[in-house]
Amino acid sequence: MPQKIGNVELYMGPKEVGGKDDLCDAIVKFIDGAKKKLDIAVQELDCKRIADAVIRAKKRKVTVRLVLEASYLTLDEPRPDPYTPGGKNEVNRYLHDAILRSAINVRSDFNPKIFHQKFVVRDGSAVLTGSTNFTDTGVTRNLNHIIIVHDRKVANTYAKEFGEIQQGHFGKLNEGHDEKPRDVEVSKLPIRIAFSPDHNPEMEIMKQMLKAKKRIDFAIFTFAQSSGIDDTMIQLTNAGLKVRGALDGAMANQKWAAGRPVKNAGAELYSIPKNGNVGKLHHKLMVIDKQVIIAGSFNYTGPANQLNDENIIIIGDLESTKSSSINAQKKLAKYVLYEIDRIIKKFGKKIK
Repeated sequence: MPQKIGNVELYMGPKEVGGKDDLCDAIVKFIDGAKKKLDIAVQELDCKRIADAVIRAKKRKVTVRLVLEASYLTLDEPRPDPYTPGGKNEVNRYLHDAILRSAINVRSDFNPKIFHQKFVVRDGSAVLTGSTNFTDTGVTRNLNHIIIVHDRKVANTYAKEFGEIQQGHFGKLNEGHDEKPRDVEVSKLPIRIAFSPDHNPEMEIMKQMLKAKKRIDFAIFTFAQSSGIDDTMIQLTNAGLKVRGALDGAMANQKWAAGRPVKNAGAELYSIPKNGNVGKLHHKLMVIDKQVIIAGSFNYTGPANQLNDENIIIIGDLESTKSSSINAQKKLAKYVLYEIDRIIKKFGKKIK
């Protein structure tokens, strides 16, 4: 069962590999709950259950707009007979065609880099976001999370970003250089949202880390030395804070990865290799002092901060003074920490 605090819901999965929650069900139920409007911004869509939910929404007379990363709809080399189905990512094209035939507004990004968003705005009153791609592997094999927030101010923030995406403002083409979204409070939980490249999520994460007094725990798919987050982590470790993290096994061993320098500074790090049904550790999660959660689509890399389209959502504030707010923050953070603990204990190999 997901952890719910008022109008904020947190899902950790997938259930198929031992997570507490069914990620596909969460996405499908969220889409099925739409009555008037759905704005969907996702990197990839190859899960038929989710595509079917999008098509059902259109049949209910819901206004549906969808933006996808173009790379999953094209082929590197032309097929001899272009009228014969086949080739890499054919399921993406198959579902894309079905959605187009349903008279749904679909656009592919204009960003030469990566359109890496994963969010849905529903009826102007709720948002679903997180690390989960709308793919079969994303909802059944890769370790991921979903956050749902029922709040009009939060929904409006994501809706505004979606409007810019629809106009073709991607990555460096985002000409507006928007003002940073204002902080809001939902069910006693402080929430802060940032989009890259306009709002410099990397700097926001570093600022939150520098408030830490005791520890930082994380689970991250791609963590590069180009991010700057690694330098902050090293300094905090040198200052005596406990730093513990899980890294995707394939990404952790890359030359550009930050794992080794951070580990050498004294952090406790684990790699998560492919293991049976487990594909990737695909989270982009951090917990600070068992209270503040940083989540979303943002990998800890320079390109994610400067070139890609991304979002982070920060839940909690170490400067909170109300006990009711602090307790709510810690309760939600405990759910994330449980999953990080589970991943490390069940799948982790300590980096030595």
